[in-house]
Amino acid sequence: MKVAVLTGAGGTLASEMARHLAGKGVHVALMDLRKENVTSVEQEIKSNDGQVMSFALDVTSLNEVNTARDEIVAKWGPVSILINAAGGNQMDALTNISEFDPDELAEDPGEVRGFFNLDMDRYEDVVKVNSMGTVIPCQVFARDMAKNGGGSIINFASMNSYRPLSRVAAYAMAKAGISTFTQWLANYLAPANIRVNAIAPGFFLNERSRKLLTTPEGGFTPRGESIMRQTPLKRFGEASDLIGTMNWLIDDQASGFVTGITIPVDGGFLSCSGV
Repeated sequence: MKVAVLTGAGGTLASEMARHLAGKGVHVALMDLRKENVTSVEQEIKSNDGQVMSFALDVTSLNEVNTARDEIVAKWGPVSILINAAGGNQMDALTNISEFDPDELAEDPGEVRGFFNLDMDRYEDVVKVNSMGTVIPCQVFARDMAKNGGGSIINFASMNSYRPLSRVAAYAMAKAGISTFTQWLANYLAPANIRVNAIAPGFFLNERSRKLLTTPEGGFTPRGESIMRQTPLKRFGEASDLIGTMNWLIDDQASGFVTGITIPVDGGFLSCSGV
């Protein structure tokens, strides 16, 4: 029996991963900040006779993650698969301009939100949830993996891990760190037979990004059009597009000699210079 933990499990991508793993007989523990985010996923897995638990917790809280770990181990035994999908962004941590505007220095900048008048508390929140929200689950669950002879960890990187996208400084900063942390942890945990890799999704639509990238009429916003110009496959990703990569990375036979890498699943975005 394999046991998997998925953080950010109420999200579009992680929930699809959870459903797939449960369908293969893996016992899955769903973690999200709010219980209602994972209720439908949990019910769907149970309705298909899957084994599932869910937890409402803050992945940046060592105590909360440890408490969930104790409950999982008591019921199912040690975790061998960890997928760190928790993260995300906040509007107040994003600029709404792509380059410096003198108006952002004004006492009343109006609607202009540039680097110089960003909310630093929200900026810090984004960095924390995307970075420490990965580090802490790794520390908690890899401890058991090390005791039990191995396991597989998949972190969530981003296109921002390779080059910073406009307007998302905090998110870019954190996701660049995830790529480096994945390499560092892979090297550190190799003697424990724990493989650590990352997936870097390209542009996938969820409830929030759909509003930013598409129009109610089914077209693209200017930012959405820009992404399409840079994506050779000319579409946004679907959650199912990540399943093959996930299956490969957690399979000790198929990828047993693979650790410390970040795999872009991006429709070719990184291959396109835009010229």
